[in-house]
Amino acid sequence: MHTISPLTPMPESLKVRKFGGSLGIVLPKSITDSMALEEGDELFVSVTEEGIQITPYDPNFAEALNDAREFMRTHRDAFRELAK
Repeated sequence: MHTISPLTPMPESLKVRKFGGSLGIVLPKSITDSMALEEGDELFVSVTEEGIQITPYDPNFAEALNDAREFMRTHRDAFRELAK
């Protein structure tokens, strides 16, 4: 049995609609407000085992940033010399 805690948001039902030759959903104002979304913002969709995840953060950018941080950490002495 699944129980909903006070920290678990209630799911909202979205209807899939036809937009030209594509299908899409309209996000309710409560969701766009909570994510601080504005017209023209970009969202990223990932398919997970539980379904789909929609986020305003580019997962590829986060991975590249972590790789860059690791590179800088492993070459710390070289960067220190270059900064002189």
